[in-house]
Amino acid sequence: MISVMKELHISSHQRNQMIDITDNVEKIIKKEKIIEGYIIVYVPHTTAGITINEGADPSVQQDIIETLQQLIPRSSNYNHAEGNSDAHIKASLFGSSITVLINKGKLVLGTWQHIFFYEGDGPRNRMVYIHLSKNK
Repeated sequence: MISVMKELHISSHQRNQMIDITDNVEKIIKKEKIIEGYIIVYVPHTTAGITINEGADPSVQQDIIETLQQLIPRSSNYNHAEGNSDAHIKASLFGSSITVLINKGKLVLGTWQHIFFYEGDGPRNRMVYIHLSKNK
């Protein structure tokens, strides 16, 4: 196996936002000429996350954000003094990484699946790391 690490820069424009990064990841795979292998997409931020969900209908992402806001309100009796405790909790629910297989030069995703960066404390400039592993 050969491994390559790439960085993806993300700029969010809202406090809570889901940004589809599928095309960005696919471009990296194509540029690196990976035919078979896998990627790990990792977010090194405590108020952001990564997930796979439906990408065909943007109302799904809006539903996720609105439901999270109802379940985990911005203001509550949080102990953390920075005012972003809700973002830490939401990011923990998403998680900080995903793994996706690559076959025949393409991400192995379901018909409607896309890769999303979740921003919980924006707007911000963020970094996402893409670790690619491919067969020799």
